Amino acid sequence: MAVFRKLAVAALALGGAGAAIFWWLTVPEKLGPEALAALGAGDTARGQRIFDAGGCASCHAKPKSEGDARLQLVGGVELKTPFGTFVAPNISSDPNDGIGGWSLEDFANAMLKGVSREGQHLYPAFPYASYARMKPADVADLYAFMKTLPAVQGRAPDHDLAFPFNIRRGLGLWKHLYLSDAPVVAFAEGTPEKVLHGQDLVEGAGHCGECHTPRSLAGGSEKGQWLAGAKAAEGDGVVPNITPEGKDISGWSEGDIAGYLETGFTPEFDSVGGTMVEVQKNMARLTAEDREAIAAYLKAIPPHPNGYPAQAPKPAG
Repeated sequence: MAVFRKLAVAALALGGAGAAIFWWLTVPEKLGPEALAALGAGDTARGQRIFDAGGCASCHAKPKSEGDARLQLVGGVELKTPFGTFVAPNISSDPNDGIGGWSLEDFANAMLKGVSREGQHLYPAFPYASYARMKPADVADLYAFMKTLPAVQGRAPDHDLAFPFNIRRGLGLWKHLYLSDAPVVAFAEGTPEKVLHGQDLVEGAGHCGECHTPRSLAGGSEKGQWLAGAKAAEGDGVVPNITPEGKDISGWSEGDIAGYLETGFTPEFDSVGGTMVEVQKNMARLTAEDREAIAAYLKAIPPHPNGYPAQAPKPAG
């Protein structure tokens, strides 16, 4: 009996130590003073551009909204995934049901660190893993624009997630693996400014990699296959490979890509379809310079000819 007691005490001690380590590793991390100082005051006009690049209305307005209704960010759109169903929240300027009571600091912590106003981890269905690469000034601009949008009452339903995905604290471990503000593609010194401008939009606010890059079993982007195509988040479809040697756009010029983003028509005069309809609608609102920069970036990144799903090598002989 004495031996059993000792073993039980040792097990409890080990369990307690493990729990303490887990708690320490998963603490939600907020922005430091230096990062907060870099935010600046924010500009409303520039913020509308970031709003369009980020496709905020596509997730947070009611489905099929048009015109001014796309600025009523009441939330409620569902994203059904293997982890459960995520529901886009109300991010209107309503102080009770939306984010009207949030400070710039609250907003920046959500965008760049995936941490809520209450200090909890946010689920990466909200693409902060991409937004983390945004410039602080762009975040401040977006906040300034969001403050001008109408307040809409109504709280969206909670996410519907099974255990263990409903334990937010575990996202602290996920962030250690997948949350970084470093650029995905390391371009050489002297890379044209146009390409770097496109990088800011694609890797940051535009969050193109969230759909076009395959994911690990833990749901993080496999950056070694950046933009090489992926299984669709919902259903059985495949999101295309948009690297320079992707079979769907390998023959497209920069002008073809920019034109597609503006008009929704491919060089073969097919029209945009699926979830890309909403993305193209947002991209059409950007400047021609922005769309040309995105095209330049997509032609400059490393190619992945096989894409998703990876093709097995042909047998010798």
